[in-house]
Amino acid sequence: MAAKKLLIVESPAKAGTIKKYLGSDYNVMASMGHIIDLPKSQMGVDLDNDFTPRYITIRGKGELLSKLKKEAKKADIVYLATDPDREGEAISWHLARALGINPQSKCRVTFNEITKTAVKAAIKEPRPIDMDLVDAQQARRVLDRIVGYTISPILWKKVKRGLSAGRVQSVATRLICDREEEIENFTPQEYWSIEALLTDTASKKDFKALYYGEHGKEKKLSNAAETKAVTEGLKDARFVVESVKRGQQKRNPQPPFTTSTLQQDASRKFGFQTAKTMQIAQTLYEGVNIGGRIGSVGLITYMRTDSLRIADDAQREAAAYLASEYGKEYVTPRQYKAKKNAQDAHEAIRPTSITITPISIKDKLTNDQYKLYKLIWERFAASQMASAVYDTMQVTLDANGHTFKASGSSVKFKGYTAVYVESNDNEEKKSKMLPPLTEGQDAKLKNLEEKQHFTQPPPRYTEAALVRELEQNGIGRPSTYAPTISTIVSRGYVVRSKKQLVPTELGFVTSEIMKNNFSNIVDVEFTAGMEEELDEIEEGAIEWKKVLNEFYPPFKDNLEKAQEAIEKIEIKDEVSDIICDKCGRHMVYKLSKFGKFLACPGYPECRNTMSIREGTGAECPKCGGEILVRHSRKGKTYYACEKLPKCDFMAWDMPLKEKCPKCGGLLLKKTGRNGKIFCINEDCDYERKVSKKNEG
Repeated sequence: MAAKKLLIVESPAKAGTIKKYLGSDYNVMASMGHIIDLPKSQMGVDLDNDFTPRYITIRGKGELLSKLKKEAKKADIVYLATDPDREGEAISWHLARALGINPQSKCRVTFNEITKTAVKAAIKEPRPIDMDLVDAQQARRVLDRIVGYTISPILWKKVKRGLSAGRVQSVATRLICDREEEIENFTPQEYWSIEALLTDTASKKDFKALYYGEHGKEKKLSNAAETKAVTEGLKDARFVVESVKRGQQKRNPQPPFTTSTLQQDASRKFGFQTAKTMQIAQTLYEGVNIGGRIGSVGLITYMRTDSLRIADDAQREAAAYLASEYGKEYVTPRQYKAKKNAQDAHEAIRPTSITITPISIKDKLTNDQYKLYKLIWERFAASQMASAVYDTMQVTLDANGHTFKASGSSVKFKGYTAVYVESNDNEEKKSKMLPPLTEGQDAKLKNLEEKQHFTQPPPRYTEAALVRELEQNGIGRPSTYAPTISTIVSRGYVVRSKKQLVPTELGFVTSEIMKNNFSNIVDVEFTAGMEEELDEIEEGAIEWKKVLNEFYPPFKDNLEKAQEAIEKIEIKDEVSDIICDKCGRHMVYKLSKFGKFLACPGYPECRNTMSIREGTGAECPKCGGEILVRHSRKGKTYYACEKLPKCDFMAWDMPLKEKCPKCGGLLLKKTGRNGKIFCINEDCDYERKVSKKNEG
């Protein structure tokens, strides 16, 4: 008997998971994302007719749409269960119109997690399509079209074909370029520190104290002469403990992940690019077969969210689990307050069940899935645990009128740190407790060390830092961070260098054009204000075409002025000293999304290209050739012999010039949290930890 109900989701993986929950009464099909959208080849927005969008069936999706129509006609009920956000709501709206379903009928089903309980509960409560959500998506789409499809042709004409402008990507590029200018214009300021290595005469334990100032007042040391004067005055000085302050400090856990904080932590801890984090999270959300009686199940809640809310059921389950595993004293159920503009329709990102521990399903996940699931699981578990408590100690010492200070701490109660250790861009140094010092006692000086320092410029943005900056400024939304970064890299405005985002000359030129001619588009406050208006459309507070009518007239005036004002800019390719082996010209450096490569300037007559040789200095263990750095088609770094394909040596870990001290073999360096240097020879057991100094 044919299925009576049709449920349409976005992806085949999700369809497969849900089909197992619903049984033979349901036919579950995937739309494969959008089926209907604006055309790619033209703007697709009637600017003279109240910004009416012209939607078409996406090329290549016609056959799929016909299948969906056929199955919809057979079904008694059609449920549209696309993703629970603006984009998903718009996909459902387009599907409803294409399949002849009344959008006001109870056809829309949403669930925050793909579990049997959540899916079955959602189907019992279908609702009409939320047109406020749809209109917010339409407004964003049309705004982006107007900006992209009117400014981009100017950039093609004045700078280079293939360039693009966009509301969020242009602001992101500006932030990166502005930061680079800050770095270039930065003037370092010299300063000095004095570190005293002291011994507690009673316990015989050493501790360190830093110079603070004179007679309890802070004093900055700005040069070598000032510093030398202090150290001269400390010769034969008694270091006397003036005050000892003991106390306790509580450290609270961080809330569970939102999209941006997940991207930031995965970048810092694993080096994942934002797009990779979202792709892995998508697979965990859509469903993984973990075997046993559970089978296929969505492991995490919806991964595009800026909410910190936790469902009551999930909170109760977490409290019970954590109490049984760690003890009741470790449990503190918590709800967290999201930032002002957060959309509270979804929960924070959490495991669908805390009882599905990472280690219990490790063999069912890929290595990257396991890393990300473990991160999400631990962060959520920690968010429902007691604060960590530290015993603290601050000591002030006097030496001939010079004041030194020392501090230390030790863990009194682990609390949430029993599960999860937070990371940030500048990892805090681990502190340890000072010896049991008392007021009035002497400490023996073992060594004084003068250190010269210079103030540092602000660091370049990493992907994690850029996502944080965009979020803090209210630019973009959870779904836009990863594609924004991918776009500015693929367009050649920015390159990745050792996890940092570095602007190219093309990025600087484009950003300067945008700042000089479309200042609103690259203005952080203006873009954030536009995001707030999109949120107001979603809440039903503003009509979406009103927003466009206010935006377009001044933008159009700017556009006309810019076409006249912008002069032609020629960006010359950097010429190399390598001769093209096909036509004899000097090859030039070009940029792709995977980095620089060499190309013949005689294109299109000569289409010769060459990868740039990047040596490691390490010797191939098979043939003695040099091992080179190479990049896969997806941009992943690996190492292979220069004589490839004649010699097939290849490694994912970085080879070192240094030979194995045990057997003389090739040493490889594995990076990451468990970084190590080890011998490639299976019969050799040589291995050591990676030191803090740069090895290799």
